[in-house]
Formats: sequence, C-alpha cells, structure tokens
Amino acid sequence: MSQIGVTGLAVMGANLARNIARNGVPIAVHNRTASKTKDFMDEFSGEGDFTGTETLQEFVEALERPRRIIVMVKAGAPVDGVIADLEPLLDKDDIIIDAGNSHYVDTRRREEELTAKGLRFIGSGVSGGEEGALNGPSIMPGGPREAYGEVEEIFTTIAAQVDGSPCCAYIGPDGAGHYVKMVHNGIEYADMQLIAEAYDLLRHGIGLDVPAIKAIFDDWNRGDLESFLIEITATVLDKVDAETGKPLIDVIVDQAEQKGTGRWTAQDALELGVPLTGITEAVFARSLSALRDQRRDASGVLAGPKPGGLPESLVDDIRAALYASKVVAYAQGFEQMAAAAKTYNWDLKMGELAKIWRGGCIIRARFLNRITESYDAHPDLVNLLMAPYFQDAVASAQDAWRKVIVSAVEQGVAVPAFSSSLAYYDGYRRERGPANLIQGQRDFFGAHTYRRVDKDGSFHTRWSQDGTEVRTD
Repeated sequence: MSQIGVTGLAVMGANLARNIARNGVPIAVHNRTASKTKDFMDEFSGEGDFTGTETLQEFVEALERPRRIIVMVKAGAPVDGVIADLEPLLDKDDIIIDAGNSHYVDTRRREEELTAKGLRFIGSGVSGGEEGALNGPSIMPGGPREAYGEVEEIFTTIAAQVDGSPCCAYIGPDGAGHYVKMVHNGIEYADMQLIAEAYDLLRHGIGLDVPAIKAIFDDWNRGDLESFLIEITATVLDKVDAETGKPLIDVIVDQAEQKGTGRWTAQDALELGVPLTGITEAVFARSLSALRDQRRDASGVLAGPKPGGLPESLVDDIRAALYASKVVAYAQGFEQMAAAAKTYNWDLKMGELAKIWRGGCIIRARFLNRITESYDAHPDLVNLLMAPYFQDAVASAQDAWRKVIVSAVEQGVAVPAFSSSLAYYDGYRRERGPANLIQGQRDFFGAHTYRRVDKDGSFHTRWSQDGTEVRTD
C-alpha cells in the first residue's frame, strides 16, 4: 500500500510526487487523463515506489488508512471538483491536502465543509516552482494540527533543508498556510518589480549594456542582496537569443503576466487596513505593462524627458535603494500577516516564517536570516523597520535611496515600487502627518467627527451653522 497519493500530474504535481518517491516513500499517482499517468509511469517509475492508477477509485484503494491525498490542480473550481469526486470514496478522518495556490478564503470554506463531513483538510502553500517541487520546496501547511502530524515526517523530509532545518513548519488552522503563501507571493511581486526598476535605471538611465548589467547583478549577489531572484536575474541577462544574436532580454515583450496571488494580497491588505504600498504598486505595474498598445501610442504624443546620461557612479546608490526598498516590502508583508493573525486568531510565528523561506522558495535570500534573528531578539516586534539591524540598514541607505528616486523622476523613468517604499518609510517615521486635515474635511461634509490632541472624546464642528464645536460621545 502507498503511504500517500498525488492526483494531478502537471509539472508541479509530477515533480512533487517524484520528490516524495525519491525520499523512499511509497506513493500512488493519478491524473484525470489516464494517459498522463501512463506517460508519467513510463518516464519516472524507476525513481521510486510508485503505484500508477487509472481511476480515482483505484487511486483511493491504493492508499493506507487514514488516506493522505495531495491535490495538485489549478486553484478555484478545479479543486472543488476534485474534492467533490473524492468525498464519496473516502472514510472518516481521511486527509485531503490542497498544495496548489488556492485563495485562503476558499481554503477556510473547504476546511469547514469537510470537517462537518468527518474528513480532514490541509491547505498547504508550496513555493519553489518546478525545481523546488522536485528538489526541495518551502512548505507552508495549515489546517488541523493533528492532521498535519500525519504528514509532518513526509513534508519535512521532502522540504528544502537549510543549516540542518527543514523549510517546513505548521503555520496554523484553516486557511493560515495558504494565507502565508499568498503574502509570500505578494512579496515576490514587489521583489521582482524592484529588481526590474533597478535594471531599468541601469539600462536606460545610465545607459549600460546588458553584459555590464549582468556583471553588476553577479556582484550584488555576493553581498547583502544575495538571493535567488538576484541570481536568476543575472542568468536571464546572460542569455543570448540564438535567432537574432541579441540578448534575449531585448526580444522579450515587456508585458508581465500574473495569476492573481499578488492581487489577492493587495485586496486583502485593503480589507485589513494595512498600508501595503510596495506590493500593491508592483501589481499595478504589471497591469500597466499589459497596456502595451496604449503605451506605444502614448510614447509618440505624451511629453516627458528622455532617459539617459546618469553617471555610472549611481550604480552603488541603486544597489542601496534596492536593498532599502526590499526591506520595506518585507516589513509590509510581515505587518499584513500580523494583522491577519489577529483577525483570524492565528498564532503566526514571524521568525519561523522567515526561517522556512530561507530555502526552496522564490524569495529565498540572505537577509531572511536577519529577519529571523530580529524576531528571535524581539518577539513583540511590531514592524521590521523598528528592529535595530534594519533601522541601521535603512538609515545608511536612505541618502542614496532619495538620490536614486530624484534622478529617476528627472529622467522620466518610472520607479513606482522604489518611490512608494520611500513614501511609506517617510510616512511611518513621522510623528504627525497631514491626516488631521483629511479628518477635518470629513467632519465638514459628513459630520464624521474628529478627536483632539489636547483632550479626550470625539468632536464635531458645526461648520455650516454657527461654527461651534460640540462633543459627540
């Protein structure tokens, strides 16, 4: 009998199944299209103890009890469809594990529905793409704690390992795992946008060629910016198009697609009232990139400076601006997870989250160690910017950060993620901002009241009447 099963043998599902089998765990595999299962078995059966199955009934019968089934299909209706097909075939306490990029709201609903039917449901984030799925991803499981205990050994074995620790930990009940994965992806959006803005300034602001920029990213990857995304940026820039002989980057259409997790992150931040400026700007930047035809037409008629001529000495400043903006993106993401933890009564351990993101996942980076250390030293840390290490890091970078943004504005190079990150930082560090005026306006047209700095209570001014102030509580 197989200890666990995977249904859904597209690239991620197939690689996750192979990872499990390679680690000595007998596994059953299934795909809605039976020929895909056959193809999988023909190619990979020698890698481990696989049981290929043609029907869902056969798949379920091949599993030890309680059955543990990983569902690897597209988020949304396909997941509900697989669950509906599995339900009548399962027994009490069997476990369904959704390891796709499902919206945490759906995960919470599914967990509640399946619990009422005597089944257990785990919603697990899995990060690292197809390579991570095969060689060791970062895994973020959420759901009933005892259900996770049934798969913990398998998950911690197949996860990426950093300094002897698996990049996998129980996140929390119901949708906590998929929520954390959603925010992870949001941070990924911001990180990628920040890197793209740095590239844009190097290429079109300073005027460096692609090989020179590739060398810069190689250099940055040896310092405090060391990360998977910086590493692959250099690899992408190094690729020459076989057909044209040009750098491949120059023949890729400048439209960035998205699957929705970044948008979900921004939408949820709005619901929670968290100022998620960097990630939201990254989502908007992808939306703007999609307006390719409009941008082409606008480029011929809208006035603005022509980029070029920035000094090469700005390279180090761009590196500093990238690092400071990256800190803000992570600070905002962790602030959002903390707000969600309070809202949904999840006991999220922030240092542990940073720790399991150090390997396997897309946003793995050297400075995640610093985040873990900061939360270990200050468990009640309200914002990463308040941690001594990050205070000092941003303080030392901020002059360069401001210089880069001013230069970009003068050049007409859009840097929305750089700019919004600095605006957040400047807004966060001010004891008193201009929102008092906004509240005064709101009280004028809507009698929404205001509070005073010199006394307790809520007040309203009769602006259009006699101008007197009255206390309203």
